[in-house]
Amino acid sequence: LLVNNYGSSPEKDFIPHTALGILLLIIAVLLAYAGLFSLTHSFMFSFLCLTISALWCGSGLVYILVGQGVLQPTELRPSLVPGLAAFTLALLIIGGVAVVVKKAVLSLIAIGISLACAHQIAGLSAAGFGQSATAANYLLVCLVGVYFGFGRLLSTITDGKVEPPGMGLERKAEMKTEQNQGCSDAVSVGLVMNLLSASVLACPLLGVVPQLSVGHVPWLWTAGVFQLGMCVLFYRGMDTLAATFYGFTALLKLAEGYSALLSFYSIQPFSPVPFPVVFSVLFSILALFSCQKSLLEGLYLLFYAAYCIAIAAQPQGFFQRGTQGVQGAIFVFSAGMLLITTFNMVSTTMIPTGQGYFKDLVTRIHGLTLRVHDKELHVPHLGYSKYADAEVLGHACSVLAAFAITATVGDRNPLSVLVLPWVVAAGGVLQLLCGSVAFARGKTFESTVFILYGVMWAVWGLTRYGGLYGETRSFNVAVGIISFMLFNCLVTAAALFVNVAWFAYALTFQLILISFLLDAVGALPYGYDIAVTIIFGLVSFYCFLAHIFNSTFQSPQIPLGKPLVKLSGVGGGADICPHVPARKATSVQQIAEIMKNGGICGMPTDTVYVLVAACNRPDAVVKAYKVKKQAQDRPMSLWISSIKQLEPVRHLLSPLLLDFMEAAWPSSISMVIPRGTWMDIFGLGDAAKHIGTPQSIAIRNPDCSVATHLINLVGPIAVTSANPTGEADTTHHNQVYAKLGKRVDGVLCDGPSPENIASTVVDCTKIETGHIGFFRVGLIPKSKVLQIFEEVQKRHIHGQTNPAFEYELQLSDTQRDNSEISIMHILLYALLYTVYKKMQTLMQM
Repeated sequence: LLVNNYGSSPEKDFIPHTALGILLLIIAVLLAYAGLFSLTHSFMFSFLCLTISALWCGSGLVYILVGQGVLQPTELRPSLVPGLAAFTLALLIIGGVAVVVKKAVLSLIAIGISLACAHQIAGLSAAGFGQSATAANYLLVCLVGVYFGFGRLLSTITDGKVEPPGMGLERKAEMKTEQNQGCSDAVSVGLVMNLLSASVLACPLLGVVPQLSVGHVPWLWTAGVFQLGMCVLFYRGMDTLAATFYGFTALLKLAEGYSALLSFYSIQPFSPVPFPVVFSVLFSILALFSCQKSLLEGLYLLFYAAYCIAIAAQPQGFFQRGTQGVQGAIFVFSAGMLLITTFNMVSTTMIPTGQGYFKDLVTRIHGLTLRVHDKELHVPHLGYSKYADAEVLGHACSVLAAFAITATVGDRNPLSVLVLPWVVAAGGVLQLLCGSVAFARGKTFESTVFILYGVMWAVWGLTRYGGLYGETRSFNVAVGIISFMLFNCLVTAAALFVNVAWFAYALTFQLILISFLLDAVGALPYGYDIAVTIIFGLVSFYCFLAHIFNSTFQSPQIPLGKPLVKLSGVGGGADICPHVPARKATSVQQIAEIMKNGGICGMPTDTVYVLVAACNRPDAVVKAYKVKKQAQDRPMSLWISSIKQLEPVRHLLSPLLLDFMEAAWPSSISMVIPRGTWMDIFGLGDAAKHIGTPQSIAIRNPDCSVATHLINLVGPIAVTSANPTGEADTTHHNQVYAKLGKRVDGVLCDGPSPENIASTVVDCTKIETGHIGFFRVGLIPKSKVLQIFEEVQKRHIHGQTNPAFEYELQLSDTQRDNSEISIMHILLYALLYTVYKKMQTLMQM
């Protein structure tokens, strides 16, 4: 930009518009990458990167449109000015806050780009004016950027020993509270995107630009895409309300961009009434529940409820003065929210926003209990990621899509009726996003439903309202709809095992699919489609309200109903036995007490999950054996926490074997050793027959702190894999419920297994001959085991004793020597006493 502004003249641009736009897009992607990966530890730097990324993404797309002839050169000014104006204000606010918190480098970059945008607006308004000033500001930004980049590089190379002034980013100590850390800091970026879209829509009202045009689509869709990204980040930050809000605003921006795009085809948009009215209701409910964060945020969301009402009040939607006027108010309020939110994020002095009033009000209402923020609330089910629940946004999207298709197209062009963006964006794009979030959490059923319905809404919306349907009905379309109906039958059957609400949700969507089928074959009864979509919309609204209410309040709860069908072993353990986090010592103690009382439990290890029972409770060992449904070739094994637990029977075991155990454990190595009477010491009784075979048993000391601590509390344990014989290994604590159900008495939950490979099983039954074998090569490779054994053999040949028992041997020798010395003392004392008595008798005589 510096080179282009210095080298360009009013007659000719130095860099062609298309090349400039592509360069800006590449840099925008790099900045977005840097901003996202700095978000958790450097808020101001990340915020600045993401804001500038959006600026250059939108302006780059505009330059490409001009370079490719989609826009005329004379349209460059009205296309760029609204976006540049928004970023001028946003970057000025960022620079001001950076000055307050003494971030000199970041403030210079933000203010420099802000002034450059302002001068660029002036240059677009008057040819040749402000171009040199724009270049001068970019020169300042370049110099500061070079200084900052080399300073950070020097600090990294010297490990922080050499750090030029102004290089320090936020330290962890500067982050005030945990609530303000991580992905929740993205709220400021979302506010900038709201500021951008409001500026684009308010400019026609102020006469800055004639009207919305295709040149404004890049700004609006850039804001929409960034809002979708913020939505995902807020799900990552466990903030369901913020994620839902930015999902809603992203939907509005995508619809605004679609309306502006229609002007390229000279199509006048028509906005139906039902959808924006329903949208305003959803915004109002979301605003009410957002008051628990702050009153200011609840008030801010009410502006969007008013905006949706303004859309419903006038048939041309975003092209009307009423909606543009509300966007002008949103622009002012967004700027104020941006200033307050950004300042509160980085400053120790807080600007009051009305926090705590909602909580105080709830505490005064009898019967209402606010849900305490619990980190474990969003623990993943069978997935590997932590996200907040996406059901609130998913059901809201179903409400929007359902009420959008109640609009009648009539004889209008399908593209002109503003149904396509609501159905495709709300029912399609956002539902796919919700399905992806649910899938990341491991919520298989919910992700299946949202993804399937999202695909259906997108396909049907493009076919019916995207002009692809044509004037004639097609049997090919009917075949596709029948396929979706068959899939939804499976979803409806699966919903029987979830709850009544999900069953009603899937069943009523089947009615909508029937209406699509009837419409495809030209046999749709009058009013049927509107009736079933309203029914589905009301069911979806109930689910939306129930999830947002239940996630806010501990009691009372809006009922979702119990499963209509229950099967034994399917998730039963989740409601019966304790499932406690393994990282807590109290949880391990709780499971230990269950095992001491004869219970069997699921436990994480250094490999996969296992089913365990205390050896001193033979009844529990028998129970675990029966639950596992063991095959004869897959017996249970014996686990210890330390080789010292074998001390009472060490004289019955081979010294070479003990040396090998000491060198190899703790690890993922199981050793098969000869069976003997030494097993009686563990109290197995008649249950000993279930451990190993009549000739041998497998014994192991796991390399897992949770397992070791539990065995220390309980004693040696009998272990088997936590899955019925013949099934795959269990790699997550929820799979213990799914596979064993109510038959377990407790589960230590530690998420996904660190390894999906079982232990290595070594044959040590003939270890005295100097040879070992392998029944199974698992996590520990064969070469590693052989290397350990060779080293043990060398030490054993040189006569070195087992280090684990050196102390006990020394102690025994010392005790024996002390005993011999004590006997000699007693004999000597007896002899002296006898001589003394004889001498005394002689003296008396």
